[in-house]
Amino acid sequence: MSQTVVGIFDTAAQAQNAAQQLQAAGFNLDHVDVSTNNAQSTAATGATSASSNSSSSGDGIGNFFSNLFGGDDYEDTHRYSHVARSTGSIVTVHAHSAENARRAAEIMDAAGAIDVEDRASQSGYQSTGRAAYADASTATNTEGTQSAQVIEENLQVGKRVEQTGGARLRSRIVERPVEASVRLREEHVTVERHPVNRPATEADFNTFKEGTIEVTESAERAVVGKEARVVEEVSLGKEVTEREETIHDTVRKTEVDIERLDGTTGTTGTTGTAYDTDDTTTRR
Repeated sequence: MSQTVVGIFDTAAQAQNAAQQLQAAGFNLDHVDVSTNNAQSTAATGATSASSNSSSSGDGIGNFFSNLFGGDDYEDTHRYSHVARSTGSIVTVHAHSAENARRAAEIMDAAGAIDVEDRASQSGYQSTGRAAYADASTATNTEGTQSAQVIEENLQVGKRVEQTGGARLRSRIVERPVEASVRLREEHVTVERHPVNRPATEADFNTFKEGTIEVTESAERAVVGKEARVVEEVSLGKEVTEREETIHDTVRKTEVDIERLDGTTGTTGTTGTAYDTDDTTTRR
């Protein structure tokens, strides 16, 4: 589908520079026209197109944008005509595809194409209150493919590990008093004297001599010792169990309802670009 891109510039030099950049980007100069607002219309190739001549001055500008946007009843027709009458030049590019139209629009933006909405506001333009496009500075009115995206959410359930508890073993030494009983034996020497009156015998004479008799005493004492014995073992381990949990949630999905419309023209907005049916037009 043929599309026409229109950019409005403050000076003829800016417009010529935009045409040169379009040529450097690969656009055929037979499809690029530069029109000035002083009744002199010069095509980028040196030849002036009929559509460019009609937009050079006076009512020709209004007719140009009226044909571009589909009539005088559109707000954009009056706004663009108002701005174009106070500027230097208009560059028109006849693109053979939407992609080429987009590239041309980007190149003219970079070359200094003015923002019509801002310029109209600055110059004191008053809205006529007539039908306008969906976007004040840019609009689309073309027979093409429009699409609505269908977005659907899916539930994704994963796992993460969280610490929920645990146990810690810590050993310490404590003291407690204990007692035990033990029986101890002691020896004591006793001396006994018994009076005796009898005749001495042979045995008595055998012991009748000097000598020493000794008897010792002994006693038991308590001896304390300690023995360490392992009486218990405490260990830590893990027991793994599994459970099944059902997740309840909601997901969203885009549903597109199709409604047939008779005798209507679709309108959508795209920044800095406008299209007209047949010879589709992009405006800067």
